[in-house]
Amino acid sequence: MLAHALASEVKLDVVETTHRGHAAEIGAAARDDGVDLVVAHGGDGTVNEVVNGMLPAVGDGRGSRADVPMLAVVPGGSANVFARALGYPADPVEAAHVLLDALVRDRSRRIGLGTADDRWFTFSAGMGWDADVVAGVDRIRGKEASPGLYTRVAVRSYFWPAHSRPRLTLTVDDDEPVTVRSAFLSNADPWSYLGPRPIRLNPGCTFERGIGVFAPRSLDIISVLGYLRRALSAAGCQPNRRLVQRDDVRAVSVSSEKPVNLQVDGDLVGARTSVEFRSVADALTVVV
Repeated sequence: MLAHALASEVKLDVVETTHRGHAAEIGAAARDDGVDLVVAHGGDGTVNEVVNGMLPAVGDGRGSRADVPMLAVVPGGSANVFARALGYPADPVEAAHVLLDALVRDRSRRIGLGTADDRWFTFSAGMGWDADVVAGVDRIRGKEASPGLYTRVAVRSYFWPAHSRPRLTLTVDDDEPVTVRSAFLSNADPWSYLGPRPIRLNPGCTFERGIGVFAPRSLDIISVLGYLRRALSAAGCQPNRRLVQRDDVRAVSVSSEKPVNLQVDGDLVGARTSVEFRSVADALTVVV
């Protein structure tokens, strides 16, 4: 249905991914072939691969973002955070109608992205608890990545390594380093969704500003329940002495004496002892 509808407005090639990393290869080929628009139909992991394929390598001064195709997203995963943050409906059929209308009306916007060392991210990255949850879900292959599954893994991950989880050293821009228990990075609001409900860790974060930082100094049960209650409220989390919360940040450094899991857009990257997160303004054109 989507291919038929799009073919009425554009010259369309449909390519199905067959393996991990294939979406990045397709994105890179689209850029090299001078394609105008790439429509990613899939979840946040697929979108992340496409973006990393289309854009020049992080820190590669030889690349240019001027020849990068425009991006559109039709949700096809479990959370679809990036698509929903852009304003696309969660339903793929409704999203396709929005996309077609945007193409007819030539509607687009430039957005900023984040980087985690050598990897681009569209809406979130993190070290610590959230990445442990992603790792836990990643190990349970064959099960649908539902909100219930993420909740169960989050609870299990919280209690199992609570006393052994390494402390992190966090440096925001040029501020003095501080010790935190986990680091959540956002490139948009909301940070994620729990089913239909947005999880708002940095309500002031937008695609047009720098990245947001949400880093709890403590992960005791009372603090965690407080963070969760506020994150699920309409107003979202607000500044608190128990956490480091900043918006419109340009650079964040996170380090640990022991390897800590890193996730990017809901995909596990692996364990790292240090990561440099940066905001890159005006990085990508999206059709919405």
